[in-house]
Amino acid sequence: MALITYTLKTLQNSQRSLLSACSSTLRHPVGYKSAISLETLYPTSSLKITTPIFDSSNSNEKFSGYIPIKKLDITYSASSGPGGQNVNKVHTKVDLRFKLSEADWLHPDIRQKLIEIHGKKLTKEGYLVLRSDVTRFQQLNLADCLQRLRQMIRNAAEPSPTSDPETAEIIRKRHLRAVRQRLLVKREEAQRRALRQPPTIQDL
Repeated sequence: MALITYTLKTLQNSQRSLLSACSSTLRHPVGYKSAISLETLYPTSSLKITTPIFDSSNSNEKFSGYIPIKKLDITYSASSGPGGQNVNKVHTKVDLRFKLSEADWLHPDIRQKLIEIHGKKLTKEGYLVLRSDVTRFQQLNLADCLQRLRQMIRNAAEPSPTSDPETAEIIRKRHLRAVRQRLLVKREEAQRRALRQPPTIQDL
């Protein structure tokens, strides 16, 4: 009887120890680390992988290349061209648009420059539209639209070339010379056409 009591107490103590260990593990879980994790491959590296977060308070800074996806209107549709029946089943064509005048994530000067450069491409509502169906993959077409938009913004962000007064005077003289040459050629063409007219009664 004493042996049975001792065995029961031992089992109860073991059960309490096991429950305590499980509870401690749940409170402080041990993270699994793969054999090919960054910490294992590069133990002395201070690499930190982070996702950039858009901050509207820094919208007056120069364009860094980051485009907030949530501020774009992106739709998908069926693509055209060859591709078999899969073209009619999968919506891979990307239509990306946003209202340029309300793009608060762009510098005001960049917005104005984009309006000057691409004003004819804007819709009546003021939307800048980019479309892509170069591939049969939706994500690749979206990446193509974003890359084109990023390049357009970077081109608009570049400062306008400035020239010294001497260079500006040379350019002005070349422009005047080209205008005079164009008017001279135009006058000669008019005289040549006049000579090709049939004779009138007064000429006879």
